[in-house]
Amino acid sequence: MSTTKHKTTSTERLMAAYFRYWLRMLAYAAQGSRAYYVWMGSLAVVIVIGLYNWVQQLKHGFVVTNLSDQVSWGAYIANFTFLVGVAAAAVLLVVPAYAFHRDDVKKVVLLGELLAVSAIVMCLGFVVVDIGHPERALHLLRLNLPRSMLAWDVVVLNGYLLLNLHIPGYLLWKTYRGERPNKSRYLPLVFVSMFWAVSIHTVTAFLYSGLGARPFWNSAVLAPRFLISAFAGGPPILLLALYLVRQHLKFDISGSVFRMLLNIVRVMLPIHFFLFGAEMFTELYTDAHHAVAVHYLYFGHEGANMLVPYSWASLLLNVFALVLFFQKDILHKPVWVGIACVSLVVGIWMEKGMGLLIPGFFPTPLGDLVEYIPSVTEFWVCMGIWALGIFLYSGMAKVAVAILQGDLRDPSSSSAASAKGEEEKDGGEDA
Repeated sequence: MSTTKHKTTSTERLMAAYFRYWLRMLAYAAQGSRAYYVWMGSLAVVIVIGLYNWVQQLKHGFVVTNLSDQVSWGAYIANFTFLVGVAAAAVLLVVPAYAFHRDDVKKVVLLGELLAVSAIVMCLGFVVVDIGHPERALHLLRLNLPRSMLAWDVVVLNGYLLLNLHIPGYLLWKTYRGERPNKSRYLPLVFVSMFWAVSIHTVTAFLYSGLGARPFWNSAVLAPRFLISAFAGGPPILLLALYLVRQHLKFDISGSVFRMLLNIVRVMLPIHFFLFGAEMFTELYTDAHHAVAVHYLYFGHEGANMLVPYSWASLLLNVFALVLFFQKDILHKPVWVGIACVSLVVGIWMEKGMGLLIPGFFPTPLGDLVEYIPSVTEFWVCMGIWALGIFLYSGMAKVAVAILQGDLRDPSSSSAASAKGEEEKDGGEDA
């Protein structure tokens, strides 16, 4: 009887400590310098504007967008596709940290996993606004496995979100408590997440390539292109995020981490161009009827040429980034690193977003030539979701750095005082 009572009391104390942990994290995320308040306040304003426009879409329907029967996927799914790649790119920190035991990478791997969480939240946000009323998401839970690729996408995206919530959540909680994490409770899931990261973008690619009536997407090379573009466009986002964390949160990040991400770009970006060239050759050399979408994308077709400057701008940005990333000692020039990263991220976002989506609907299976450009409502809804993801990541990164550096600890933990020194000695092993 006393043993049961003791266990109940211990559980209650643990739950109370966990509740206080969340309150302290939220309080810490709400505190900061004037620049931090301006940053978070600006994002909050954009979120409110996006929410207002989404309410208008709910009120009036898709008539406030430029989506139609001919072009049923637009800016929402374009951003969704790109962000799935951003989420998958977190594995570029997870693999060297846990499979190759890179202590310098282990120190920042949680920041990469939190970026994946923010990206998946944005992905789910774009799905919700794209299906119309949010209660329609319940239909997605009626999983028609194994036939439905959409059902598989629901499984892999939500599974990846849960993995990236549990792993950093568990490690941060243990660090906050000043306790050593139990490897059996997170390490197996780390290795599962490595393969899961590949699956989320592969299944997303299969959603497109499995549509036989859309020849622009119906390509066996689409899944490899998705993965390579994710591993080429993901490191620049990680570079920017880690650089900002080091500058503004004063978190010591080894230069070897930045060099590793730079080298990944130098390997993946040429492969990205090779796959792009192979697909363009296949489509344009034969000049078959299936090449109409490619002609429309880069040269226009029967007077429809809205995406031509957009597509060439994307290609030029990627080439410009390729040249910059291969400059010697570019890491010693932060401004040029920033320019290269932004150019590549924007270029791949354009290519994998509207540059992938819209030509797939051109022409329609009935031969209609319908062009699409997002409405103002769609623009602000997209901006609101992006602002929400950046808002979440800014707050989560601030709290995570505070816990990892020992600035935010459980005051009731008896080992809190000595835990910081112990983890600095061998922290790479567990976090």
